[in-house]
Amino acid sequence: MDGDAAVEITIRVARREDAATIHQAIRDLAEAVGDSGKVLSSADDFRRHGFGASPAFGCLVAEKGKIFAGLCLHFPSFSTWFGKPGVYVQDLFIAPEFRGRGVGEKLLQRLAADTREAGGEYLRLSVHANNSAAQRFYERAGLSWSKDERIFAARGNSFRRLAEGDRKDR
Repeated sequence: MDGDAAVEITIRVARREDAATIHQAIRDLAEAVGDSGKVLSSADDFRRHGFGASPAFGCLVAEKGKIFAGLCLHFPSFSTWFGKPGVYVQDLFIAPEFRGRGVGEKLLQRLAADTREAGGEYLRLSVHANNSAAQRFYERAGLSWSKDERIFAARGNSFRRLAEGDRKDR
């Protein structure tokens, strides 16, 4: 691949027909960080929840011609402390052959510009603890660690227990 690959990259909004590609990219990302067995989603999940009248997420796709180069899957966010809307990046994946070519930066720049145009004022994301290359990339891109926050999650049984506990009070 030539060194000018980033110049030839186009960024577009994902379409329903990209669902299988999005799913495969997420599987590839999970494999890269040693979590391949944890991906339970399907291409149909992306098709069902990402496209239509009320999509649960947005996604930008990077391409060189018709070749998939990467994606940035995101959703709207709101900061109660700042009183401002923004965007949360759920996944940023760059195909191995396009890494180090500016594709990730172009995706983040496009998302930031789209978010600002829609009235948003910040971008947030979390990064897998095992993904030191991504951590370095985000720092080079100007993102900084949030020293006063930790991510907690409720999934599976813990989520069901939370939801069922609420039903007892109704």
